[in-house]
Amino acid sequence: MQQPKNRPPSPYPLPKHFQKEEAVLLEEGVASWQALAALSDADLNRLSRKGGALERQLRKLRGQAQLVVEVELAPHEAALLLYAGIANSRGLAQASPQQLITQLGRLERSLMGMAPARITPATVRTWIVRAQHWVSRSRK
Repeated sequence: MQQPKNRPPSPYPLPKHFQKEEAVLLEEGVASWQALAALSDADLNRLSRKGGALERQLRKLRGQAQLVVEVELAPHEAALLLYAGIANSRGLAQASPQQLITQLGRLERSLMGMAPARITPATVRTWIVRAQHWVSRSRK
């Protein structure tokens, strides 16, 4: 189902291991990747005290949201980067393309077996350039 054109994309439903965090975020009215990306550390701390949500899980979701919003990644791409150790746009901007391709390839193989890699070197370079552009704009 597609989102209406005038509404920001929704992060929901989240994977099952984020059920408690999803419930707390929905209760708080966090309905878009942009709203999730904008949450502060204090917000995450406060939300973690509600309904059993873990602050660590909320931080992961915020990191994913920031990559989705700032670098214009698909949610699954941002999640893959997080699990490969890239926690934010600055980390992606500083990443070595070759090292990141190696990390992502290992992660994809562990998740999908020996299927051909879906993340190409050109894709990784594009992500890094977009992250570098975002970081340079955010410093101004």
